[in-house]
Amino acid sequence: MMYRRTWICALALWTWAGTLHAQVTTVRGRVEIAGDHSSHKASFPSTVVWLTPLPGAGGPQASLQAGSGQSLQLIQKNKSFEPHILVVPVGSVVEFPNRDPFFHNVFSLFEGKRFDLGLYEAGSSRIVHFDRPGISYIFCNIHPEMSAVVVTLTTPLYAISNAAGQLSIANVPYGRYLLHIWSEQRVAENSDPETREITITENLSSLGAIRVPPANGQVVAHKNKYGRDYDQPTPENPAYHQRP
Repeated sequence: MMYRRTWICALALWTWAGTLHAQVTTVRGRVEIAGDHSSHKASFPSTVVWLTPLPGAGGPQASLQAGSGQSLQLIQKNKSFEPHILVVPVGSVVEFPNRDPFFHNVFSLFEGKRFDLGLYEAGSSRIVHFDRPGISYIFCNIHPEMSAVVVTLTTPLYAISNAAGQLSIANVPYGRYLLHIWSEQRVAENSDPETREITITENLSSLGAIRVPPANGQVVAHKNKYGRDYDQPTPENPAYHQRP
């Protein structure tokens, strides 16, 4: 009798686990360029989408939390940031190592995380604690051509579009969500993502076409950290000298 009960309990657990497994799906979408009806498509701007459970939606999605414990870096190299777009969970600490042979001064003054790392030399590094959700536009106070974006989220359900404009979010539990859409071509001062409500089920797992402005390859218009235009580089400025 005991073995029979054990077998029944094991079968019940297996059935329950199988049911839970069946309650998730992969959500897919594609980026399309707004107003582009030509056969030659424009470059797809980097686009980030994420899902947050709607209040009262219930189900397993109501308790989703962002992960942590990753080693996160935004590297300064060749007068650029690598990667250009970084998605991190709230509470993450991101390292900003300087791997160029000259000084940098990384800062962010837009909505999101505001900080100023000051002037620091080649081979050194600084860290930033991204303790609130939001879009942080990152620049260098010395090199106006440098830019990056840190997207800080409270959900692990996100995707960054690939070069073909495709998006994919795995293991999404069925339920009602708010879909957030951020595109790199949005103006930084108006960086609030576009949102809309969606329902994810076994038969409803597509985001469809996500229309965004075309990529123009330009850095978001910005002033330096003092709110002024950037100075032209001069030979006397050590920030532009190569180290011997």
